Amino acid sequence: MPELDQVMPLPSKNEAVTEFLKMRRSNMAKMMGGAGPSEAELSELLSIAARVPDHRKLAPWRFEIFAGQARADFGKHLGAAFMKNNPDMPQDRAIFESARFMRAPLVVGVISSPVECKRATPIWEQQLSSGIVCYNLMIAAQAAGFGAQWLTEWYAYDKDIHAALGMSDGDQVAGFVYIGEPQAPSLERVRPNMAEKINFWEQ
Repeated sequence: MPELDQVMPLPSKNEAVTEFLKMRRSNMAKMMGGAGPSEAELSELLSIAARVPDHRKLAPWRFEIFAGQARADFGKHLGAAFMKNNPDMPQDRAIFESARFMRAPLVVGVISSPVECKRATPIWEQQLSSGIVCYNLMIAAQAAGFGAQWLTEWYAYDKDIHAALGMSDGDQVAGFVYIGEPQAPSLERVRPNMAEKINFWEQ
């Protein structure tokens, strides 16, 4: 990684990166396996994920790492929260919800934590930065040869789960990024008609 104040290279044509982005597709969490990134690989992935636009350099986000036994341990919170909200559901559904984080060897929670500052960077800009962290982490993981999927699902918005994550008022879950070895290729999905999404403004 570059050092502080190191002169950064100017943009140059990189066909490999362009082709990678043209073909980028999420990998389904339920079809991941393997051991996941090593400690050193994870450290590098998170460092890359944090290289995002960040107005006034506030770093208004943090990471929660779920690997190994921690996935099952946190699953107890998922199961309990689900049954609290859905008391009439059968117990086997609680077991299913408890296993959410077991779908991949690594789950990284990205928590949006807006920072108050004298010059008041808008909250929306700070939240956008957190979302880009999720996407950057996906890109980094896939570029390293792993599968990755950015999900939220119900537990990203549950107050009991927020408490289990130690979240403060104003914090939000930007997403959970599932990372592992893809067990099957993804299929291309429907993409928007770009002609309907682009407008060249004229006065």
